[in-house]
Amino acid sequence: MNREKLHGFISESIGNESNICQISVFRDGFAVYEDRWHGYQDEDAVNVNSVTKGVMALLAGIALDKGCIHSTDQKVMDFFPDYEVKKGEKTIYDVTVRHLLTMTAPYKYRFEPWTKVCTSQDWTLAALDLLGGRKGITGEFRYATLGIQILAGIIERATGEKCIDFANRYLFAPLGIPEHTIHGDSSKEDQLDFYMNKDPRKNEWYSDPQGTVTAGWGLCLSARDMAKVGELVLNGGLYSGKRIVSESYIHEMTAPHLKLDERFGNMNYGYLWYRPFDGRDVCAAIGDSGNIIYVSKEKNVSVGITGTFKPRIFDRVDFIEKTVLPVVEEQ
Repeated sequence: MNREKLHGFISESIGNESNICQISVFRDGFAVYEDRWHGYQDEDAVNVNSVTKGVMALLAGIALDKGCIHSTDQKVMDFFPDYEVKKGEKTIYDVTVRHLLTMTAPYKYRFEPWTKVCTSQDWTLAALDLLGGRKGITGEFRYATLGIQILAGIIERATGEKCIDFANRYLFAPLGIPEHTIHGDSSKEDQLDFYMNKDPRKNEWYSDPQGTVTAGWGLCLSARDMAKVGELVLNGGLYSGKRIVSESYIHEMTAPHLKLDERFGNMNYGYLWYRPFDGRDVCAAIGDSGNIIYVSKEKNVSVGITGTFKPRIFDRVDFIEKTVLPVVEEQ
């Protein structure tokens, strides 16, 4: 398959690839392949859903490098001394930043209470209300989009500035990613529209009524900007020769800390980043609707793919390796 055939394949698709808006592939700091569909332009942004988590992991690393967070083993409650812990709750005192990053933090619910958190005035504090429980720290993987909201609160309290300002200053600007603004509205109707609307979005990030960004979803990026983030990870925290994140943190972030089950494709998990294969140097930040940042040291490439809302599309790693990368290599 060549570039033209790939464009036609996606244009004519009625299956998993039909919602793809943009693909961008970077190698050695340069775009070596880019294309777009459905009227999207290269600079248009898309809600990249849980790819947001991968960006949050990088922001946590920058905060660690700056000494704002002392270590990943620092207790979550160190950052919320004014939070009133419920009577009888003990586990919450043992939860660390590392537990949040590896999705091994315990929560007091069976299913994530979206309505309770996302209609509250402060989503970070609402998420803190869910943290802990009688079982204690078990080390069990528990995917928690709402729980990661706590990480946004930690970054804000640790650095003394809003998370979006910290991201603009220390991550987006150095990568040449446009400055982002908070989305603003956070009503129930707006949240649904933000998630499902298929029109291009601004360079924005969803936020709660306090102006704190959503840590588990809601960041809007173009595929090109995602590929730039991938380049940063590929080069061990360097971008255009400038150190953005420490190499040691990138190594920790992308190391396989946990083995996941069949629900997550038997992949490995690092700090909010996946390792899709055992024994291969490939990592990815993965979101619903097929949004993905794919990084391969084997091929020396980073790939960004954006997609509008489409249910039951999660992992595009195979599509990248079997369809996109052969086109790049053909060129």
